[in-house]
Amino acid sequence: MLERMQTLDWVVVAAYFSLLVWIVYRSSLHQTTSADYFLAGRHIGWFVVGCSLFASNIGSEHIVGLAGGGANNGMAQAHWELHAWIMIVLAWVFVPFYYRSGVFTMPEFLERRYSSQTRWVLSIVSLVAYVFTKVSVTVYAGAIVFQTLLPDTFGSPDNAFWVGAFSTVVLTGIYTIFGGLRAVVYTEVAQTFILLLGSGLITWLGLGALGGWDQLIAACKPNASNFALWRPNTDPNFPWLGVMIASPVVGIWYWCTDQYIVQRTLAARSLTDARRGAIWGGFLKLWPVMIFLVPGMIGYALHQKGVIQIPLKSDGSGLLGDAVFATMVQSLLPVGLRGLVVAGLLSALMSSLASLFNSCATLFTVDIYEKLRPGQSEQTLVRIGRMATGAVVVCGLIWIPIMKKISEGNSGLYDYLQNVQGFLAPPITAVFLLGLFSKRITAPAALWGLIVGFVLGMGKLTIQTLAKSGSLSTGGLLQAIGDYNGYYFSGVLFVFSMLFVSIASMLTPAPSAAQVLGLTYASTTPEQRAENRASYSMADIAGTAVVLGLVAIIYVYFTFWLD
Repeated sequence: MLERMQTLDWVVVAAYFSLLVWIVYRSSLHQTTSADYFLAGRHIGWFVVGCSLFASNIGSEHIVGLAGGGANNGMAQAHWELHAWIMIVLAWVFVPFYYRSGVFTMPEFLERRYSSQTRWVLSIVSLVAYVFTKVSVTVYAGAIVFQTLLPDTFGSPDNAFWVGAFSTVVLTGIYTIFGGLRAVVYTEVAQTFILLLGSGLITWLGLGALGGWDQLIAACKPNASNFALWRPNTDPNFPWLGVMIASPVVGIWYWCTDQYIVQRTLAARSLTDARRGAIWGGFLKLWPVMIFLVPGMIGYALHQKGVIQIPLKSDGSGLLGDAVFATMVQSLLPVGLRGLVVAGLLSALMSSLASLFNSCATLFTVDIYEKLRPGQSEQTLVRIGRMATGAVVVCGLIWIPIMKKISEGNSGLYDYLQNVQGFLAPPITAVFLLGLFSKRITAPAALWGLIVGFVLGMGKLTIQTLAKSGSLSTGGLLQAIGDYNGYYFSGVLFVFSMLFVSIASMLTPAPSAAQVLGLTYASTTPEQRAENRASYSMADIAGTAVVLGLVAIIYVYFTFWLD
């Protein structure tokens, strides 16, 4: 039975957000320089770095979208949530180069490795990607939460959706503008543990209402092909080969090269803290399968038994899976605890959005404005960063109606996000990997690899959207391109980008030794190698082994869980 929010729930929500307001206020007192505003003064410890990495990642696409993915698609999307191993790659492969370089942004790092032109392209591509993926998805998810939790508060569920969308954007924009990255990372520490506690309780109480883990397996077995971790290659949505090709490509882009994530490691107070924070974040990253994806499947089973009622899609074609998590919060949690989890849920949505806003402001200010207007004062840079945040807020609002139609017409929020990211990630991943592991890769090759890859990816996205909407004539070449599985396309585009950049590099003059000094593995200096060795201990190695071992155990169990 769906329970309404009670007075005690609202008291808990108000108390939690009062704490966040205090954190933002304290953070706003330390925003005198651009390093303060964009990188929290580069004084963040490993524990906060790891929590911030986890909480920034656990935004709408996980709390709302991943639970919806569990209800609609079972374990098929778990591969993206087992990317804890890629965070280990971030810690050991990428972080040493990023941290030593002292850069503010990933495009700035590309400028050092390649040229200012590659910096421009990545900055623009990243800003466009944030508006079309992360910002719009997060805003849409916040609106879904309002629609589910407060369906009658604003007159109708549809009104609740739009109030939620606008209030989430506006309130988050305000606290990001004033608090900067320091406010973002410290609110994310509190959010991390409330999310783990609340989502863990939902999993436990959901299993209790269902009758235990055996009952979940029994509920999923009749539809085992739809709930399996591995799907046959003939599956139109999640062919196992396409997924295993596309998910690492997207994962390396997201965890190792994306400003939104890597900015946290750049804010660490030392190389040791940056690496250890990534390892700690990798451990936290292991939990979403159990506390977001599995509850989605539990919600599906409870709906089938009539214990809870998940809303239907607007066209009545099936369950609105993206509403399952909020429905379980309302149906299963007791008064007071429900308020705490709702506060954490809304905070997570806002915090994820705040991270996006701050990253966008950093990219625009450091990589675009400061290049066009060099020599500006620190106060001017902070002011421009705040103005850039406001512009991104407006862009996110404009895209909400389109986002609503796209999500309801596909396999859900999470599937939409992974498809779009799969079209954007391949050329960026290729350019970063080749740049670190080969001295021979040239600036012109990287530049044109980014441009051509971005055009091809956006072309596929446009054609696929038109094909799914029925706007293309059936049987033609464009229809075939639109229908071609997006995960396979991601792999094809990655291989193409790797070959394109490699061949183009062979046809252009090699960079000088001075240009790549310390920026590739083959060109690191003895001093840099010594610094790197001194920055880790057996504790870091043991933590790495634990994370990788747990990833392997989860894969093995869920490969056979429905047999």
